[in-house]
Amino acid sequence: MIKLCVFDFDSTLMDGETIDFLAGAMGIGEQVSAITEKAMQGELDFFESLTRRVGLLEGLEAAKAHEICTSLPYMPNAKACIEALKAKGITVVVFSGGFKSATGVAKEHLGFHAHFSNILHVKDHKLTGRVGGEMMFDTSKGEMLQTLQTLLHVTPEETMAVGDGANDRSMFAHAGTRVAFCAKPILKQAANAIVDHKDLKEILNYL
Repeated sequence: MIKLCVFDFDSTLMDGETIDFLAGAMGIGEQVSAITEKAMQGELDFFESLTRRVGLLEGLEAAKAHEICTSLPYMPNAKACIEALKAKGITVVVFSGGFKSATGVAKEHLGFHAHFSNILHVKDHKLTGRVGGEMMFDTSKGEMLQTLQTLLHVTPEETMAVGDGANDRSMFAHAGTRVAFCAKPILKQAANAIVDHKDLKEILNYL
């Protein structure tokens, strides 16, 4: 019986990558998305890719970044999926290598219980190109999941993890139900459930 469900955010609960939307506002979308793709395929260390990409955002107006983060497109049936999980008494948490400015807004809209992600540093109302937080490394999601399981007295067998990219492998290592959602091949190899079309309600079949 599943008691805890952890979701990745970018390209899982949200239809796209937050950092790519931010880069698009600076006219460097293709440059940043190319780095994002390498990281999600497992071809580039996540910390290196994150710091490189955020560095390219230096100078973006903080107000513009906030505006973008409040208008991100969510995956089809994201809210319905989370409501269904909560109705079954399941704790729903988001782990994101992205940013609190996006996951915080999503929490209000989608209704999950908690979120752990990173913070874009701001000075003089502009992004500094620096980032810090709880989800900076390839191993961060797995480590945070183990902490949550201990706090909530939940076993790996009682845990579902849903993600799409290489940095979700660490949380998959501690989840009995591992759903690769519209995922990269490297994550599918670590999954025991695969959903290949954009409808989050499909994951409910694996509870």
